[in-house]
Amino acid sequence: MATGWTHTTSRATLIPLPLCICIAIGVFFCHAHVLPDSSSPQLTPVGYGYTISTVNNNPIANSLTANLQLINSSPVFGPDIQRLNLAASFEGKDMLRVRITDSYKQRWEIPQYVIPRDSSQHYPVRSLKSKLRSDSQQSEQFLTHPLSDLIFTLHNTTPFGFTVSRKSSNDVLFNAVPDPSNPATFLLFKEQYLQLSSSLPAHRASLYGLGEHVKSSFKLQPNQTLTLWNADIGSAPLDVNIYGSHPFYLDVRSPSPDGKVKAGTTHGVLLLNSNGMDITYSGDRITYKIIGGIFDLYFFAGSSPELVLEQYTQLIGRPAPMPYWSFGFHQCRYGYNNVSDLQRVVANYAKANIPLEVIWTDINYMDAYKDFTLDPTNFPLDKMRTFVDNLHQNGQKYVPILDPGINVNETYATFARGLQAEIYIKRNGVNYLGEVWPGPVYFPDFLNPRSQAFWGGEIKLFHDLLPFDGLWLDMNELPNFFTSPPIPHSNLDDPPYKINNGGVLKPINNRTIPATCLHYGNITEYDAHNLYGLLESKATNKALMDITGRRPFVLTRSTFVSSGKYTAHWTGDNAATWDDLAYSIPSILNFGIFGIPMIGADICGFSGDTTEELCRRWIQLGAFYPFARDHSDINTFPQELYVWDSVAASARKVLGLRYRLLPYFYTLMYEAHTKGTPIARPLFFSFPEDVTTYEINSQFLVGKGVLVSPVLESGAVTVHAYFPAGTWFDLFNVSNSVNAESGKYVTLDAPPDHINVHVGEGNILALQGEAMTTEAARKTAFQLVVVLSSNRNSSGQVYLDDGETLDMADGNEQWTLVRFYGALQNNSVFITSEVINSRFALDQRWMIDKVTFLGIPKHKIKSLDRMDLGRNELNIVNGTDSMRKAVVKTQFDSYYQFVSVEVSKLSQLIGEEFRLETKIR
Repeated sequence: MATGWTHTTSRATLIPLPLCICIAIGVFFCHAHVLPDSSSPQLTPVGYGYTISTVNNNPIANSLTANLQLINSSPVFGPDIQRLNLAASFEGKDMLRVRITDSYKQRWEIPQYVIPRDSSQHYPVRSLKSKLRSDSQQSEQFLTHPLSDLIFTLHNTTPFGFTVSRKSSNDVLFNAVPDPSNPATFLLFKEQYLQLSSSLPAHRASLYGLGEHVKSSFKLQPNQTLTLWNADIGSAPLDVNIYGSHPFYLDVRSPSPDGKVKAGTTHGVLLLNSNGMDITYSGDRITYKIIGGIFDLYFFAGSSPELVLEQYTQLIGRPAPMPYWSFGFHQCRYGYNNVSDLQRVVANYAKANIPLEVIWTDINYMDAYKDFTLDPTNFPLDKMRTFVDNLHQNGQKYVPILDPGINVNETYATFARGLQAEIYIKRNGVNYLGEVWPGPVYFPDFLNPRSQAFWGGEIKLFHDLLPFDGLWLDMNELPNFFTSPPIPHSNLDDPPYKINNGGVLKPINNRTIPATCLHYGNITEYDAHNLYGLLESKATNKALMDITGRRPFVLTRSTFVSSGKYTAHWTGDNAATWDDLAYSIPSILNFGIFGIPMIGADICGFSGDTTEELCRRWIQLGAFYPFARDHSDINTFPQELYVWDSVAASARKVLGLRYRLLPYFYTLMYEAHTKGTPIARPLFFSFPEDVTTYEINSQFLVGKGVLVSPVLESGAVTVHAYFPAGTWFDLFNVSNSVNAESGKYVTLDAPPDHINVHVGEGNILALQGEAMTTEAARKTAFQLVVVLSSNRNSSGQVYLDDGETLDMADGNEQWTLVRFYGALQNNSVFITSEVINSRFALDQRWMIDKVTFLGIPKHKIKSLDRMDLGRNELNIVNGTDSMRKAVVKTQFDSYYQFVSVEVSKLSQLIGEEFRLETKIR
């Protein structure tokens, strides 16, 4: 896209808006400026940048402010703002904020009531009196914090620039000092075009994030333009803007030649701006091109990936705690035509002995696709009520879909109440009329303070009729089945800079509501477009909390920064292709980075007919998504997991392991809610020093230590998987292991019915039994798997509560956290527990009935006679008397390299601290 120069010629005529032609190298040639005395083509810069006029450095307040003066005007992409105010401040030792805006005029920025920021400060627009001296000692101004590793430096260059670097290593994290010969590197600030560019260290910066796009690579690849403008683009081509906007990235650094920067040193960068934008990434430079708002940058010091996410979610809001049942398996289809279809699906899952937790309905259940209604013929209230009641009796759940468009129909009570409350989005002074599934619609304005009462009231009325368990929010980008013509000469409907919408420079109004629509408070759709899904999720979350008094479950398609505080997400309308199966992994990992850890893709593919092999491989992978749901399009071949015998067999196997891992998944949700750490994680989260992990797109970790290595190609019966340093044990057969002394690729067998899932050394997993529902699984005994390490103690934890209380480990006593520690010492192995807030777990009478120790090297055993392996001594400290009846069994693994010890029939209360030790002879 625009690189900073525009082409003009004396034969051109001046036109009101630039006509921009994009060529392969990304340069705009805009015939927008004429030099009358010139007979040769001229290049007009998009802008000239700014110089520093005054500076005020206030070290006591940890802030620095400066006034910036425009060097020269350029007509390209509209008029420049003459004077800017820059304010840099530390919002805590690990968070630096840099805010740049118009010195004289209030501009749009995301309000506090939309995204509350604990660290937000208000910087009044004012002129500062102290001038920056021109002597060399004042060529730079520094801002730092006594406890921070970050340094902000203001550079008095022409044009001006700034950098953010580390004290500890002098590594420059963000370098916005321009190249004076290249206007593409200048900071530009026009009414509808803002540009900011940072150079990056070539071959040392690995970037992740900046979504939402369908991507083949988790790591950002050079020479891309990443557009952020929420759009309903299903089964999207690669790297095209789709449902959500997240202008946040992680930068994981490779080691520096001088050794000062260690591998895996990580920082994060957020540009908090809701306007449409293009972000160009060349590999050694990142450039933002935004069509409105301000620059509001946050830099997160890290310096590990986990710490960056903790700092980021501290600012935007921690992820919402999800109900326990949401980690079960979900089934949906656009095309369940009546209650009998739903009943048949539930019965067939039970008959096939495949776990089913939640049944969903797409828009088919509605009366003429109207929200909060039931089709009186195919989904009559009495039959639906009986169906849902039966689900609840079986420990199962029901979730229906909602679209935001409210059908314009005077006989439709929801429409009439919305009209009376005056909560619809307007254009030209009247309610804007769009069209989606029910036909003509008005759209609720969730920026209107009255919308909460309206939306919550409609949800309550519907819930009183039909006690659903969660809500699914679709079509909230906002799609529109037609494109409204722009208002003539409107720079909102037709801005001077064209973002690369849809990958082909589509107008921003294309098949959505126009940018000239108005929300409450005269906020334009131009500014608030990307916020709609967030606002609807927020209102829905609150409504469900108020109605049920329990932890809400909301699933949304459209997201923005902080959506994870209110909702889960799925990757939208993917396709039943092998490519889409592979693309789901980068998507899952990206949303963990975005602070939305409850994320999944439609298992077996949504659009197009799946195949038996693809569906089998997809459920093998999808069983380890944080959110696991099979969903398909209308008129496609049915793809419920029982349709094919081989898929059903794989489903029983992998969902059996998922349900055993439910305490682990749920504990990871607790960690996400309290620290912001993703559930599904890139390998570099646990192994940041291993640079090979930076490039991996086809594997991921569940938590810190469960490695998922799926088959992603048709016909494959092996998988080439990377194992970071350590010993890894197959969770389907713990006698199989992989030993990687320094990290290596291994070719693993992956027959049609198998996915490779390994647990790494140093981890302790708390598992429960297989079951058909999460409710039944929670009634089974716990089993601990202790994976010993040769160089460190093993650890793990399990968080326990009732699975639905609003507050998770906060404000109530109805929870327990149990931490486990284990190690190999001489010829003994032990595990010990630490219990926090034990009462809840003790009241539930949850028991541990088995502990398995893995990874004991054979050289630790005095005798290699297999018959001697059974002679062990068990020492129990602080345990129950019933533990004395435990049975101890010791055996070698398949390769005769490691010994495992299994202690069974323990009957140990998990809420009671204990130490168990056994000698190995």
